[in-house]
Parts: sequence; C-alpha cells; structure tokens
Amino acid sequence: MDPKLEGFIDCHTHLSDPVFENDIQYILDNARKSGVVAALVCTETPADIPVVLRLCEKFPYILLPCLGVHPVQKDSDGVERCVSQKDLDEAISEIEKHTDKICAIGEVGLDFQPRITPNPEHKEAQRNVLKAQVELANRYNLPLNVHSRSAGRPAIAALKEFGARKVLMHAFDGRPSIAMEGIKEGYFFSVPPSIVRSEQKVKLIKQLPMEQILLETDSPALSPVKGERNEPSNVQISCGHIAKVKGLSPEEVRRITTQNAIKLFPMLKDILK
Repeated sequence: MDPKLEGFIDCHTHLSDPVFENDIQYILDNARKSGVVAALVCTETPADIPVVLRLCEKFPYILLPCLGVHPVQKDSDGVERCVSQKDLDEAISEIEKHTDKICAIGEVGLDFQPRITPNPEHKEAQRNVLKAQVELANRYNLPLNVHSRSAGRPAIAALKEFGARKVLMHAFDGRPSIAMEGIKEGYFFSVPPSIVRSEQKVKLIKQLPMEQILLETDSPALSPVKGERNEPSNVQISCGHIAKVKGLSPEEVRRITTQNAIKLFPMLKDILK
C-alpha cells in the first residue's frame, strides 16, 4: 500500500489560529515526522475564510480547507455570541467561490451552551444557519464538519431533518445512545487527544463501530493535557487510546481511520497522490 495511505489524517483543526502564527512551519514539520499526511483546517467566522485559504495554499502538501460558519461568533471586542443570519450572508458568497477547492463545509453546527443561547430565538437562529449550510453542502456534494457542543441530540436531529448526507460529528460530547442515532444515518465521529482525560469519550468509543471513527486534534484545543496548546502530531495519541479501548493495534486503528477519512472526504485523494 502507498505509504501515504498508511499515515494519520487529522480531520479537524484550527491551524489558522494566531497561536500558531510564529511556528506553523515547525508544527507542520513535527506533524509530518509523526506520520500525519493530511490535516483539515476549519473556519469559524467569515473573516477566517481568506486566512484559511492562504494557509492551505502555502502548505498544499498537507493542508486542506473546510469553509463554514460556526454557531458561536465573536464581536470585535472578543466577546462570544450566537451566530446570526448576517454572519452567514457575509460568508456564503465567499464559500461558493471556492467549492472546487474545499474539503468540506465546516465548521458548522449547534452550540446550546446557556451563555450562547439564552433564549429560544438564539437556538432557532443557529438552526437556520445550519440548515442553509446543509443545503449548500448538498448542492455541491460536499461533506459537513459539524460542531455540537451541549447539543448532541438536537444537532443529529436537525441534520436528519435537513437532509444532511455526508457528516463528521467532531469531538462529540453527548451520550453514546445519542451518537448511535447518527451512526444509523451513516455519520462519522472524530476523536481528539483529550480522550485520555475524558470518561465520556471513552464510553463513546466503546460503542461506536470502527468503520465510522476518524481521528482529529481540534488544534489548538482539546489537548491531551488540559490547558496546553494542541497540535496535529498529537493525533497519534487519539489513535493509541482508541486502540487500547477497542483492543486493536495502533497500526490497525490508523489504517481504518485513514480509509474512513478518504471515504468521507474524497478530496483527500488529491493530497495523498
């Protein structure tokens, strides 16, 4: 088998985050040394779109862009707030300009933390923005890279309702029984290195079939050590812990998750040639 098809694929990162600004080359070199052959870089805000595109154009041998609007946005003063229709309107034409070069629509989803969605109107705003992006993904036959913090059940229900076809539930924080509703729909679930300190993630992995598990880091978040900056090289920690929980070898988990990633994100084939 091609060595590249035996490497790790980090299916969800935020490598355009300013914390990587001064050492992104080192981070990517370290990822390659650790066996990472590709990493998906997600946007959160409309302003992220050109930044992520530039970053992926600079490092085309390992990075692929995912463009979307996250359910949580930040005001100019850095205060987090619920997404609005205006945020989507700012982003949608830019996303459509680049559908031929993006790996997925993402990061999209629902975030029902009470401080973000203090009333039903906020939840409905998030649902509307998600619905529009599901329709966009279906129109261009693209997968979705989905966030569902404190909203596992409503996110999966909404994706089903809106007709989502190709879905990655990233860093899912809900119960295994809720995740299994997504499994029935053919959705995939990606696991970050924080699994080493998360009983919830371990319970989840015990239930999920290997055929629908992927690897991610969510860099710079969800590090194996709370509070430390995460990076793609740590995807091997996710792999190793899944192997331990599932009673498989790390090599087998790496092989299966890479095959799963290529199945969900066909554009990976271009980077793995």
